[in-house]
Amino acid sequence: MAVRLNRAALEHARSLVRDGKVVRDERDDWSEHAPSADEENMFIDGDGWTQYGRWHLGVDEDDRRDTKQRYSFPYGDFTKVHRCAVISLESRAGQYDHDDIRDASKKLLELIDEEE
Repeated sequence: MAVRLNRAALEHARSLVRDGKVVRDERDDWSEHAPSADEENMFIDGDGWTQYGRWHLGVDEDDRRDTKQRYSFPYGDFTKVHRCAVISLESRAGQYDHDDIRDASKKLLELIDEEE
């Protein structure tokens, strides 16, 4: 698995933060705020795989474009960036040695906190 930073998703996240589309929640809230599998499927049906990918900082180019396995490290709920998701993905990216994703998420978190 060759997960790398999804630069298009990072730019999308930054744009959302600059536009104030952020939920400033607490670290452990992501398990409750993360979209369900049904919500993910509805989003994909309505908006497609490219848009789905823009909500994930990790992408595995070895997986097919039309699979959820291709995308990892979600940062929001398809409408807003969630601070708790960014904290969670930063931690997980560090655990699995995805340094580029960890570093990008750290900077994204700084941007979120600056914009308050």
